[in-house]
Amino acid sequence: MKVFITRELPEIAFRLLKENKISFGYYKKDQPIPRKLLLEKIKNCEALISLLTEKIDKKVIDQMPGCKIIANYAVGYNNIDINYAKKKNIIVTNTPDVLTESTADLTMALVLACARRLSEGEKLLKTKKFKGWKPKLLLGMELKNKTFGILGAGRIGSAVARRAKSFGTNIIYVDSNRNQKLEKETAAKKVSLNNLLENSDILSVHLPLNSQTHHYLNHNRLNQLKRNSILINTTRGEIIDEKALIRLLENNRIMAVGLDVFENEPNINSELLKFQNVLVLPHLGSATKEARDGMAELAVKNVINVLKNKPALTPVF
Repeated sequence: MKVFITRELPEIAFRLLKENKISFGYYKKDQPIPRKLLLEKIKNCEALISLLTEKIDKKVIDQMPGCKIIANYAVGYNNIDINYAKKKNIIVTNTPDVLTESTADLTMALVLACARRLSEGEKLLKTKKFKGWKPKLLLGMELKNKTFGILGAGRIGSAVARRAKSFGTNIIYVDSNRNQKLEKETAAKKVSLNNLLENSDILSVHLPLNSQTHHYLNHNRLNQLKRNSILINTTRGEIIDEKALIRLLENNRIMAVGLDVFENEPNINSELLKFQNVLVLPHLGSATKEARDGMAELAVKNVINVLKNKPALTPVF
């Protein structure tokens, strides 16, 4: 077995491996592979295709003395000890671009659902509490002329900004680099973090997770948000301090929150579920056939290239 895959992937992954006559195995249950079994299965593999649910640390890497590539089935790769993999001359790849559009679509779905209080409206009907049209029933927010903040103007953040602009919003963003392409396309303005937090009517989070961004939105920063603002997170749950977010909600300091990711995923802080103005989704950002097929294809093509002594398509270093 040359390749081990930690979860069953879309069929295109297996087809490509078969076409290239590369032997492989995979964990057949649709849940994270037990660590003990992972350590057993990877001993002789030359390539590992992993998910964010697997911690690929020093112990795992040392179990694969012949490994040439770890291909992460995700854009993020904070689950992999990058420095140790590099020390062992193992190439690490991810799957950028192919899930950009699906995640941006879902982000805007959360924005619209929060702005127009769709979840609350559905619950009103399903609990048979709707008594007819009222002038002040579930009043929401129009997007036109609102300030739409992008925290992290990379591929996905930029795609969200382009969508938000079509609703007539004014785009501001924070990023380590100036995004001239985004500015040209949307008239976006690069601002300070304080400016972004204090002026965004909608704030959409698109930072990568690392040691610098863990709990980036802490108590102090969350309390800079406008009282009637909307906060959306479709990147990594750990970027928001959930305890601080819960205090913000308890004090009615925010209009609505839309979350597709959570700090201790798949476990969700039950306190978040008690708020009517919090919309939660089970990590659906890339959950389209197009995106998941594209991720599988790119991950496997990275593996095929490396095993054939060709350059990886999307190395992370």
